[in-house]
Amino acid sequence: MPVINVSFQVLPQVPGGDIYGVVDKAIAVVQRSGVPYEVGPMETTMEGELDELLEIVKKAQQACVDAGARRVVTLVKIDYAPQGVTMAEKVGKYRG
Repeated sequence: MPVINVSFQVLPQVPGGDIYGVVDKAIAVVQRSGVPYEVGPMETTMEGELDELLEIVKKAQQACVDAGARRVVTLVKIDYAPQGVTMAEKVGKYRG
């Protein structure tokens, strides 16, 4: 299976409105997964195999619920190419 990119954004509904702490829990799931990733101001992008990345998204949603979210809306983007696609080929020219 080719290496692809999955980007996702969690939008948790949190009592009191402190979403940053809950979003941090979702990002921690990605960090522990061991896949290459980049955190951006609006979403987190990961690189790997589709099934593994979607499982990480599911775990990140659950981490939000476990941290007190009553509901989590998750936006997911998948960049798939049969030959694979990497984050470096898309943004490498912008890195120092």
